[in-house]
Amino acid sequence: MEMCWQIQRPASLRPVLHQKGRLKINTCIGFLLPRPKSCSFSSLASLESQYNSNGFLHQITASADFSRKKQGRMAASGPKSSAPTGFGRPTTVGSDQKRTPKKHGEKDSNATSKVTNEVSGIIRKLPEAKADVQKQSSVVFGERNVLDRSETEDDALLQLKLKVERENLRRMEIEALAEKTLARGDRMFVYPLTAKPDEDIEVFLNRTLSTLNNEPDVLIMGAFNDWRWKSFTRSLEKTWILGDWLSCLLHIPKEAYKMDFVFFNGQSVYDNNDSKDFCIDVKGGMMDKVEFENFLLEEKWREQEKLAKEEAERERQEEEKRRIEARKAAIEADRAQAKAEAQKRREMLQQALEKAVVSVRHVWYIEPSNFKGEDKVKLYYNKSSGPLANAKEVWIHGGFNNWVDGLSIVEKLVDAELKADDSKSGDWWFAEVRVPVRALVIDWVFADGPPEGALLYDNNSRQDFHALVPLTTPEEVYWSEEEDLMFRKLQEERRLKEEAMRVKMEKTARLKAETKERTLKKFLLSQKDVVYTEPLKIQAGCPVTVFYNPSNTVLNGKLEVWFRCSFNRWTHRLGPLPPQKMEAADDGSSHVKSSAKVPLDAYMMDFVFSEKEDGGIFDNKDGLDYHLPVVGGIAKEQPLHIVHIAVEMAPIAKVGGLGDVVTSLSRAVQELNHNVDIIFPKYDCIKYNFVKELQFNRSYHWGGTEIKVWHGKVEGVSVYFLDPQNGLFQRGCVYGCSDDAERFGFFCHASLEFLLQGGFHPEILHCHDWSSAPVSWLFKDHYTHYGLTKTRVVFTIHNLEFGAVAIGKAMTFADKATTVSRTYAKEVAGNSVISPHLHKFHGIVNGIDPDIWDPYNDNFIPVPYTSKNVVEGKRAAKEELQNRLGLKREDLPVVGIITRLTHQKGIHLIKHAIWRTLKRNGQVVLLGSAPDPRIQNDFVNLANQLHSTHGDRARLVLTYDEPLSHLIYAGADFILVPSIFEPCGLTQLIAMRYGSVPVVRKTGGLYDTVFDVDHDKERAQAQVLEPNGFSFDGADAPGVDYALNRAISAWYDGREWFKSLCKTVMEQDWSWNRPALEYIQLYHSARK
Repeated sequence: MEMCWQIQRPASLRPVLHQKGRLKINTCIGFLLPRPKSCSFSSLASLESQYNSNGFLHQITASADFSRKKQGRMAASGPKSSAPTGFGRPTTVGSDQKRTPKKHGEKDSNATSKVTNEVSGIIRKLPEAKADVQKQSSVVFGERNVLDRSETEDDALLQLKLKVERENLRRMEIEALAEKTLARGDRMFVYPLTAKPDEDIEVFLNRTLSTLNNEPDVLIMGAFNDWRWKSFTRSLEKTWILGDWLSCLLHIPKEAYKMDFVFFNGQSVYDNNDSKDFCIDVKGGMMDKVEFENFLLEEKWREQEKLAKEEAERERQEEEKRRIEARKAAIEADRAQAKAEAQKRREMLQQALEKAVVSVRHVWYIEPSNFKGEDKVKLYYNKSSGPLANAKEVWIHGGFNNWVDGLSIVEKLVDAELKADDSKSGDWWFAEVRVPVRALVIDWVFADGPPEGALLYDNNSRQDFHALVPLTTPEEVYWSEEEDLMFRKLQEERRLKEEAMRVKMEKTARLKAETKERTLKKFLLSQKDVVYTEPLKIQAGCPVTVFYNPSNTVLNGKLEVWFRCSFNRWTHRLGPLPPQKMEAADDGSSHVKSSAKVPLDAYMMDFVFSEKEDGGIFDNKDGLDYHLPVVGGIAKEQPLHIVHIAVEMAPIAKVGGLGDVVTSLSRAVQELNHNVDIIFPKYDCIKYNFVKELQFNRSYHWGGTEIKVWHGKVEGVSVYFLDPQNGLFQRGCVYGCSDDAERFGFFCHASLEFLLQGGFHPEILHCHDWSSAPVSWLFKDHYTHYGLTKTRVVFTIHNLEFGAVAIGKAMTFADKATTVSRTYAKEVAGNSVISPHLHKFHGIVNGIDPDIWDPYNDNFIPVPYTSKNVVEGKRAAKEELQNRLGLKREDLPVVGIITRLTHQKGIHLIKHAIWRTLKRNGQVVLLGSAPDPRIQNDFVNLANQLHSTHGDRARLVLTYDEPLSHLIYAGADFILVPSIFEPCGLTQLIAMRYGSVPVVRKTGGLYDTVFDVDHDKERAQAQVLEPNGFSFDGADAPGVDYALNRAISAWYDGREWFKSLCKTVMEQDWSWNRPALEYIQLYHSARK
């Protein structure tokens, strides 16, 4: 209901105010009262237009706006409350309760609902207000002031009357609503009837009809938006309405779309609308349920940002504290070292002081005889007194304080041309010498030439010459000063070292971050022939368009393509989005597209494609589904717990590539914020110097023996070492025992028992090759129903040549299986132990550890380098390699071979490549050994032959030498890998990390990682890469010649192009950055 007042008056108010009897105010109260005959509803509009400046309200309503304006003038004190600011507890006027302080920018909602008292008060104050107006207008300034006084007086009276009428109208509307509510049998209503955001609302409850009818105190408790926003508790007060009506005034926040509440007595008696709670919809707001969810997420994100900043500040302060403590310790250490060094020098110098004299008759003397540091003196030498009598030249090679700074005085002596007398007989020569500033003793010898060309010396019969400096600082003062100088020197050396280390660490971190960013971008672009997004980097809270090319998938030729999407690996709170029919892309390609809004709490976007809205044929990426990372979200992916069970691990017990993979994959997955543990046998041949924080963890009994468990860190990864007391792993080796199958079978079963008894609940068990293959079936047979119900098994084949039976059984029981490259997966797909399980078999290329293989931080090479100075770095490494191996120091192409000498590695091709390289005037270096003695002896004979005939251009080192391998990777121009088969291969990846160009045979992982510069441009482009090497197909000499000839010719004929190729291969990322992402996807798919 809306009621308006209008006042009709002439165009000029002044004459009307002089004749007050002519001013007539008529009121009308909607449907509640009969309309008086004198009422004019058009008069107020005229008044509104004419008296804007006189403070009249333009329109007065009994709507929500009317109520809000009224209550803004009638605020009263209210009690403090735990509810958010903005909710007022109505109290009677004159209450002794204190007002709750308001926060900045919030409205005061503590307006009274006891309107009777206020109205009565207003009426009682009318004479006072009139008297006050008259008093304020008592000062007259001419005739105009008389008129102003009259206008002010009437305006004040008019406003007070309007206020009274408005309140009467509001009361009448509320009374009418109360009657209707009772008539319906209800006990609660709100005024106004439509709740709006950022406005006040009054809640009325009839206590008589409530379960609280016998309670003296009634409170309202509630919140907004399904009890999720701004809770409140307020007391209800008695109203003027007939019957036992109570009320409370509340303010609705602008974020509300719903208000939820119950009534209670402040203790345990409730009126909760028959357990359904009371609720009121809020209309006209800026938020619905979805928008409010996003709002909450934004609030959560802001809170997280705040907490992150606070945590960062705490860490900064802690780091500063640690830095200060370290600085104090460093100062103490430097002072102690300076003191010790000074004492050592003092003791050594004492010997020289005992030998020092001011002159030796007929041999040498100094003029003037009294001198001090920094003085210039003449040192005379009798050439005829010693072995230099016949020398054409005489030089002094000198230092001071027992040669503390080495050679610091070098001067040529000249003939003194002294007149002969008894004291100076002989052949005297002299040199002018500056005495070192801190010298107590001058030390020297005489020679027949400068330091780089002297052959004959007079060194005082190997005692050297020592002259005492007569004028020096007192001894104790001198050594105190020396100690301080040493301390300052040590401090400066430390500062420069720390600064260089800091700069290097920052650059290393920046390079790693840039590499990861490039790799992620290439990872996303590498799928572009099937799927990509715009924008490429999906941002939380923003729209994204997915482009899909069905022509390259199982949906090729389908009339329709439907897009099915969700987030956070299909676990998002909103569930999957409705299927969308994709439409043709605008670029005229075969792609189709569909768009979606990414939630703020998304960290992963998940989707598949189908031919129909209700299903049909699906493209789900061979069971893995499509997953793309989302950046900028407020939610983070919950970490997985992955446990590797393996028998090799680099660098503590490495035999082959398996050990590298276990360590490097674990580190890479851990860097993606997942939890990784490794269970490993405690061999007696472990390199314990690589194990940090090793300590006893626990022990348990299984398999008839006690098993002691130790825990430590290897390369930053948590490792549990199992040490059964039956001696199975006290053999001095990893492999090579006749009972290896029994040893490792026991270890697998003991590992599962350790997990069970230790209360571990990993999401993933990852086992490797035949040696830990039993984990897969032992787990399913004995442990999947005993506490490890949510665990899934992933099995990786590193080499199918060993333990095919165990591998086949593991393939049967594993939830997912992988091998170490896509091409090798295709090559073994026809094998009988693999073919039945192709639906769960995937190829993922191995990576290398960029921290272990890092030319910028490699202590085994002479000059650290990156792709920016790769030419200079490799030149220095080549020179060092030639020097160390005794090769001719000449700018020639160097072919490096680093391998185990087995038939798998193509040893017949290696031999041929050596001779081909020498024929092309190159140098060749081989590092490796053969487990087969016959092959080892064969290569020993070859080495003897090469070293005798081509010793300046060929060197075979038939052992394993870790530092030398680093130098070969850095110093060689090419690395040859002619394997007959190669599941993955790490040699070619390490070579490219050091800027060496790989020359490989097209097989397994070699084919997946090396793209021929002449033949594989399109294949490389599909992987968002550039060609990076030379390759060949056959397993014979012509195949090797084809690749090697092209490589060496490119080195000779196109040096600038070849240098750019070195830079290109070095910038490619063959670390675990991308494979780790693929393994994470595989782990999640295993859990589906």
